Amino acid sequence: MRETAYAKINLALHVRRRREDGYHALETLFAFVDAGDVLTATPAAQDSLNVVGEFAPTLSSPLPGGEGSGVGTPPFDNLVARALNVLPRPQGLGVTLEKNLPVAAGLGGGSADAGAVFRMVEALHGLPDDWQARAAKLGADVPACVLSRTHIGLGTGTEQLSVEDDLAGTPVLLVNPRVPLSTGPVFKAWDGKDRGALPQGPASRIAREGRNDLEAPAIALCPPIAEVLAALARTDPWLARMSGSGATCFALYDTAEARDAAQTAMPAAWWTMAGRLR
Repeated sequence: MRETAYAKINLALHVRRRREDGYHALETLFAFVDAGDVLTATPAAQDSLNVVGEFAPTLSSPLPGGEGSGVGTPPFDNLVARALNVLPRPQGLGVTLEKNLPVAAGLGGGSADAGAVFRMVEALHGLPDDWQARAAKLGADVPACVLSRTHIGLGTGTEQLSVEDDLAGTPVLLVNPRVPLSTGPVFKAWDGKDRGALPQGPASRIAREGRNDLEAPAIALCPPIAEVLAALARTDPWLARMSGSGATCFALYDTAEARDAAQTAMPAAWWTMAGRLR
């Protein structure tokens, strides 16, 4: 069995306030790219996980800010292993994770991997009725990544609202300066100002008129993000913005040719991935 862990992007991300539980109240427009990490699985006597691919070494090296360590070891605590642990099944799965997405990059890579596990288990055995609660315990983005479709996320991101999706098939380019950026420090650096709710309307309008409230604090912590955004702006996209808490940025184009030309124009030292919105 083979499943893509679709890269998550936040077309807009509005931070409204800090909640009493310490989390932040968010309003976000989730979208997913038709590319990402790749998981393959075969039935096995017991669960196992093998990680390969360009970014496999980052799952065994600590990241700045304290995130990242060995598979299954806090604080990184690989989400594929955790997803396997929370889903009841009659047999084990031997999983190979091809890690194509950078870690600590604003793409929900670990959450997307967990979402792919949920979809594989669903295809093989079905999911328990409380699968959303099980997914949410793994991380705020995991329920969204199980669905992997454009929608609005509220609260910490786990509350899901449908939206008119007029962006499916839109060419998209992801660019990361190869600088990991932990989520916690970015939220801590947010200035606390409520700049208002998401716009109303279809996904395209929300994306155009929305914003990412974490962009400024992320740039303060990771200046190369500003360089990425400037480089993308020069390729004439109809939207270029940072995703999540960074450092990955995305750009949306009218044609695949424009997207591919933009990818060619990016510095060779940066990580890029081209695709379309699902």
